[in-house]
Amino acid sequence: MREWWIHVGLICIPLLAVYLHIPPPQLSQALQKWHSAGEEFLFRGRRIFYRESYGALGSSDVVILLHGFPTSSHDWNKIWEPLTQRFHRVIALDFLGFGFSDKPRPHKYSVFEQANVVEALAAHLGLSNQRVNVVSHDYGDTVALELLYRSDHNQTGHLIFNSLCLSNGGLFPETHYPRLVQTLLKDSSFLAPLLTRLINYVIFQKGVGDVFGPYTQPTDAEFWDMWTALRYNDGNLVLDSILQYLSQRVKHRDRWVGALTSTSVPRNKLCFCSCRQLVRRSTITVLDEHISHYPQLEDPTGFLNAYFNFIHSF
Repeated sequence: MREWWIHVGLICIPLLAVYLHIPPPQLSQALQKWHSAGEEFLFRGRRIFYRESYGALGSSDVVILLHGFPTSSHDWNKIWEPLTQRFHRVIALDFLGFGFSDKPRPHKYSVFEQANVVEALAAHLGLSNQRVNVVSHDYGDTVALELLYRSDHNQTGHLIFNSLCLSNGGLFPETHYPRLVQTLLKDSSFLAPLLTRLINYVIFQKGVGDVFGPYTQPTDAEFWDMWTALRYNDGNLVLDSILQYLSQRVKHRDRWVGALTSTSVPRNKLCFCSCRQLVRRSTITVLDEHISHYPQLEDPTGFLNAYFNFIHSF
């Protein structure tokens, strides 16, 4: 009888470890380098990771990069150095709940709070009264639209936009169709806590790989870095809370789409389906048809060329 319980224990312990994701994956040299080059500041008692580089001399231009879901500021690593050759200051952050920033739980994550984080970072870096260029992707697009709304309505602490570049962010909620696992995580209070623990590297790799182009898939090392950044500080356990942004997009559609369609700030959208009929005074750039959801990673040269052409157009 005792041997039977020993066998059960030997089986259950590794299964429990898999369920709890013990131990967490170790940072690669690439992620360690990215992390060590960054800094932290406190936002309402939470640590927010950001990275800042000074580049082009004789320029005062600043660019702030806003990443997407479910990844991190490391999404910008392939275009970081070229941006520093064009801009005086290049800044990226990990939103609350992402990457190397704190990932509190339970916590009601919201686009409004993430916009507050960006404004607090700008104030921390002394940029409250300086025009900035914003480049965003996916989840970051919605945060950028909230920042744009505040700017257009002259709200206290708002960013002063010089330009805005949006890329592949489901800007119009009626044209965005979340994946089944995203819907379950967002809407199922019963399944979500279980699913956040059961999502493993294989499931993650398949889900992320599906939004990359067939010829521009990440390498195994790049997939692993994305997963490691997600898993850092148990970020997988807050996915269901963060995904509430999909419902927020629907609820606040008029606020954010209205900001996009009525603002006078120059805009560039790097995407595959144009919203030209709704977005006036904007530049629409469509990259190669093989490039999918992550243009800054799949075609960094094409992304940069399109962005620099836009910046130089005004």
